[in-house]
Amino acid sequence: MITVFGSINMDLIATTARLPKPGETVTGTSFSTAAGGKGANQALAARRAGASVRMAGAVGSDSFADGALALLKQAGTDLSLTKTVGEPTGTAHILVGGDGENVIVVVASANGTVSTDDAQAAVETMSVGDTLMLQLEIPPESVEKALVAAKGKGIASIINIAPLTADAARLGRMADIVVANETEFELLAGREGLSAAEREDAMQALSRETGQTVIVTLGAEGVVAVLRGGNVHRAKGLKIEPVDTVGAGDTFCGYLAASLDAGLDFDAALRRAAVAGSLACLNPGAQPAIPLAAEVDAKI
Repeated sequence: MITVFGSINMDLIATTARLPKPGETVTGTSFSTAAGGKGANQALAARRAGASVRMAGAVGSDSFADGALALLKQAGTDLSLTKTVGEPTGTAHILVGGDGENVIVVVASANGTVSTDDAQAAVETMSVGDTLMLQLEIPPESVEKALVAAKGKGIASIINIAPLTADAARLGRMADIVVANETEFELLAGREGLSAAEREDAMQALSRETGQTVIVTLGAEGVVAVLRGGNVHRAKGLKIEPVDTVGAGDTFCGYLAASLDAGLDFDAALRRAAVAGSLACLNPGAQPAIPLAAEVDAKI
């Protein structure tokens, strides 16, 4: 069983020929909504990968709540630890220009009410052999409480240190497995502008210091990982022409957790996650683009 402790959002997406300048109004060309939030995205990915998944988080009592949870419900995700609060459901306000550039404002709202008590309650429902998966779109003290509680109970934890926050470097060192992209890893390592060789050396050093498995996603270049003990593992995704990369990282994380939970060896799990992340780039949106297990396994 995988328990995801994290954010649940409704994404509000508008497109326009070009992004407005400060103080300017421009005419939009389309508008859509989509379920989102890094926690919910990763939970759906793990569920579509075949794992039993429980989502712990919060939504509001507003009209966005049903839409934010719709795909999770459809997939059979356990929502018994998803609470409804008086705050609005979390939202991401996304404006996309004709050149593909975007600006995003995330409003935490209900996600900001996810508490240390919620963290304790989530871990209390877990058993040794389960996996706890976290991100950084809920209060940092709640993430920390969940990590400490999981360690005390002998439960494996995976943290994706996204989005980058002031607490990312500290919290990122507390999990059994940390997943970061290149920019996020540089924050974790405390060094900027790393070459590929320097990045691998820094991953080795971090793994020795913390005893963690350290994973860095590299976009089209695939993924590199350093396991406890220093062994380096690499995996490639698929050669594709991406349509939208927004859900790739969350898909990778969910598939990695599900594959390890299913008992795959690390190399197989890493490859499966990388392929899933590639396939998520072939369709627009985050949750709608997450592939099913049969699609992923057919490409491995």
